[in-house]
Amino acid sequence: MNSTEVTILLVEDDDVDATTVVRGLTRADIRNPVLRARDGIEAMEMLSGANGKQKLMPPYILLVDVRMPRLDGLALVRRIRSNKMLQRTIIFVLTTSDSDRDRAEAYDAHVAGYIVKSNAPDQFHALARMLDYYLTIVAPPPVDLCG
Repeated sequence: MNSTEVTILLVEDDDVDATTVVRGLTRADIRNPVLRARDGIEAMEMLSGANGKQKLMPPYILLVDVRMPRLDGLALVRRIRSNKMLQRTIIFVLTTSDSDRDRAEAYDAHVAGYIVKSNAPDQFHALARMLDYYLTIVAPPPVDLCG
């Protein structure tokens, strides 16, 4: 599978963090399309094609922040996992929260990984390398079964 076929949905309310992630992906030569939702509500609208949003077609992966307004990242993950059409979505949590409770809740909801953001410049390059590796070797769920 060609990793450029997979869209990355970044669910992040902070403009600076979102820009940093996108720049890090670009610097690491990740050429996948990157879309952004500013909170969990907007992400759900994009995943389901609700409220005038164009439906995001699979395959895709989500990078989700934990602390967001309206619908936080962990509530978004739970909502996705309870939706038959979305439950196989590949989700990575990308957050400043290093709380054991948040990490446990995320893994209990079957996220693919929990990445704690830091201010280290090399950290986003490492994230991009990890995503590139993941997208290159992991086959996403079949389109006809995941919505």
